[in-house]
Amino acid sequence: MDPLRFAERPAAGEAAGLLVLHHGRGSDEQDMLALGDALDRERALHLVAPRAPLRLGQAPGWHWYLVPRVGYPDRDTFFAAYRQLAGLHDELWQRTGIAQARTVLGGFSMGTVMSYALGLGPDRPAPAGILAFSGFVPTVEGWQPQLPRPTKAFVAHGRADPIMEIGFARRARELLEASGMDVVYREGDHGHWIEPEDVAAAAAWLTAVVPSG
Repeated sequence: MDPLRFAERPAAGEAAGLLVLHHGRGSDEQDMLALGDALDRERALHLVAPRAPLRLGQAPGWHWYLVPRVGYPDRDTFFAAYRQLAGLHDELWQRTGIAQARTVLGGFSMGTVMSYALGLGPDRPAPAGILAFSGFVPTVEGWQPQLPRPTKAFVAHGRADPIMEIGFARRARELLEASGMDVVYREGDHGHWIEPEDVAAAAAWLTAVVPSG
C-alpha cells in the first residue's frame, strides 16, 4: 500500500503542536492548507494536509472512501484509508517529535469523518482535539468509537446542509457529551460549507486546546 501524499507547512518557530487537516470529497490537500492558515494565523502549529487515496473515474479531486449511503462508508475503502492515515499520523508523530496529546485532527465533510474515525478509533491514541466541520461519526461494520477519551471536540454544521443533514452533527454532539467529553457545538442556517464565524471560533478553540508557549 502506497503512503499518502501530503502537503506541509511548518510552524513559524518551535511548534506548539500538530494540526492535521483532512479534506472533503472531491477536493485535495490545498484546500486544507488554506483552512489551516486561517485557523492558525500565528503559525504556532505544524500543519499537515494529507491527500485522500481514491480517484473516481473522471470525477474531480480525491476521495477517502466510497459512499453507498451517507453516514455509512463502504467498509473496504474506509478501512484502507484508515490504515493509510494511521500510518501517516504515526510517522508524523515520530518525525516531528510532537506528541499525540498536542495534536488536533480535523477536516471538512468526508475529512471530518476520517478525523472522527482516527481520533476515536479504539486502536488509535487519543489526540488533544477533533475539529469537525460538516461531518459525522461513521457507522462501519468492524469500527466503533472508543469513548470517553481525553479529547476535546469542536463541531460546526449548517442546518441547511443538503449533503450531510444537521442530524449527523447533533447525534455526534450527543454521543460525545454523553460520554463526558468536552464539546463546543455550533450550528447555523448555512449549507455545506464553513462559515467565517465558525473559523474564527475554531481558531480561538484551537489556541485553548493547544496553547503556544
